[in-house]
Amino acid sequence: MPETLFKVKRLSELAAAGLLKGKRVLIRADLNVPQDDMGNITEDTRIKASMPAVQMCLDAGAAVMVTSHLGRPTEGEFKLEDSLAPVADRIATLLNRKVPLISDWVDGNFEVNSGDLVLLENCRLNVGEKKNNDELAKKIAALCDVYVNDAFGTAHRAEATTHGVAKYAPIACAGPLMAAELDALSRALASPKRPLVAIVAGSKVSSKLTILKALADKVDELIVGGGIANTFMLAKGLPIGKSLAEPDLVNEAREIMDIMEKRGAHVPIPEDVVVANELSPLARANRVAADQVADDDMILDIGPKTAARLSTMLAHAGTIVWNGPLGVFEIDQFGGGTKMLAAAIAHSPAFSIAGGGDTLAAIAKYGIENQVDYISTGGGAFLEFLEGKTLPAFAVLTERAKD
Repeated sequence: MPETLFKVKRLSELAAAGLLKGKRVLIRADLNVPQDDMGNITEDTRIKASMPAVQMCLDAGAAVMVTSHLGRPTEGEFKLEDSLAPVADRIATLLNRKVPLISDWVDGNFEVNSGDLVLLENCRLNVGEKKNNDELAKKIAALCDVYVNDAFGTAHRAEATTHGVAKYAPIACAGPLMAAELDALSRALASPKRPLVAIVAGSKVSSKLTILKALADKVDELIVGGGIANTFMLAKGLPIGKSLAEPDLVNEAREIMDIMEKRGAHVPIPEDVVVANELSPLARANRVAADQVADDDMILDIGPKTAARLSTMLAHAGTIVWNGPLGVFEIDQFGGGTKMLAAAIAHSPAFSIAGGGDTLAAIAKYGIENQVDYISTGGGAFLEFLEGKTLPAFAVLTERAKD
């Protein structure tokens, strides 16, 4: 087990010690799945990923309650499209058992016995959920003997079911999904095997400036891509034509490069790029040297020389953190850089962790899901962790572990 940034109680430990038998267990899961206009679930990865925690509690003889948010309902105003009913049906199919859906559950107007499983209706319908209302949190905590947070995707939010309940439940612990995130993030950033290489890409420096600054003090190589790389190229005095960039953040880019150079670390700047006159699947892709970008060119990918150099860097890495594709990979002629780096990550002996929606889409497109050591499901929580922010759900579980 690597050094962990977070000492928390774990559901697996409670189950192994026989501490769940006959107990009322409340699991805060992330069952926020996409649905079509008819309310049919179109992708159920999050539901399937949440089942190990549920099964662990059932096997241990607990009375199991599960809740989650779904969408962005208005508190106190129930609408059919906000209901977890389709989720209850899917869980029932997956576990081959009845899964009653309980509405208006905060006051405990329902029974759940050992070996039972119930789903508690969309927690964001409860008035006070988003604002982490203390009275609501105490009421929910009174429903259980053991509270389990297994929803890493909400770890950056302090809400009644992600933070408040953990303060007041008799026991608060991390479920297997949450524990896996804690371990992977700790391994990548608390005690990483060196060299530590981070890939941070995206359209705007401004949206990831705090991440870049936080990583500048930690990583050995900071690979930038997309519009972020264009801003760094500007900072180096290179022409970028009409590419997406933020000229007003050139000084911040220089500052990040300076911080790293003083530590003997680097921000590798592209030596060649792929350009086009328009962003279109029909656009002609041209490879040019980084100092030969014309005024009407748009940089839409890194070039093959740059991709090869970065791939070598990844091959020799000890730890890789990946957030963001290197180019407009959705269009094949501008996806070469991302494809080559995805292959390099897949074949690198380094411990690799990846997160962020576009990153997951790239991983799926290039079929390397089984070759990345850990794929974070967190999105915003993953990014805030990289920024060095304290995630409320982590903090409260760490505090409760001292009990």
